[in-house]
Amino acid sequence: MTFGFAPSSAASLSSSAATATRMLEPAEWAAAGIPLLRNPREVVSGLHSRHRPGPATAIVAVLDPDERLRASASFTSRRAAADGWLFRNALLAQLRRVIPHDLRRRTPVRTAVLLYCREGDARWTEEDGAWMWGLRDACTLHGLRCGAYITLTRDGWQVLGEGRGGRRPNAASAPEPFASSQAPLPPPRTGGVASDVLRRAAAR
Repeated sequence: MTFGFAPSSAASLSSSAATATRMLEPAEWAAAGIPLLRNPREVVSGLHSRHRPGPATAIVAVLDPDERLRASASFTSRRAAADGWLFRNALLAQLRRVIPHDLRRRTPVRTAVLLYCREGDARWTEEDGAWMWGLRDACTLHGLRCGAYITLTRDGWQVLGEGRGGRRPNAASAPEPFASSQAPLPPPRTGGVASDVLRRAAAR
C-alpha cells in the first residue's frame, strides 16, 4: 500500500495567486511609462528578417538611444503555463549571453524590446501579461530600460498598450529585405570578454 499527501487546497490557491501576480494587465503596462518606438514597423521588420520567427518564438532586442539595434537573440518557449518568473529568467539568460549589463549606470541608456510570435489574434492574453512582467523584471536586473512588447500573429504585428500595428510582417509572411537602419551590425572591437559577447550578438 502506498501512502502520500495531496497538496492542500490552500497551498494550491497560494501557488495560483503567486503565478497570477507575475503578469501585467494592459492598463498596468500602459501606465508604466514604456517609451514609444519612433518607427515600430522598422524595428519589427528588422527583427523578423533577422530571426524569421515561428509560433512560440520570442525575440529580445537591445536598442541604443538612437533606436539602432545593438544585439538580439531568439528562442522558442513552449511553457505549459504562463509564468512571468520563468519568462524573466529565460529573457535574462539571453540578455546576459548577447550584451554586457548596464548596472553601473545611474540611469539606463539602452532599451530592450520583446517581439513574441504566437498563435491566435492580437488581443491581450495572460501569456502576454506574463511576458510583459518578465521583460520589465529582466530589464531591471540587466540595467536596461523596459521597452515595447510586440506580438506577431497571422493577422500582423501589434505594439500592446499603444494601439499601433500593421498587417506586414506577420507570422506567415516571408522576411522583407533589411531596411537601411537595420543593416547588419558593425564588427565589434577585438579583445576582452565583452568583445566576444558582442561578436556573438553581431552574428545572430
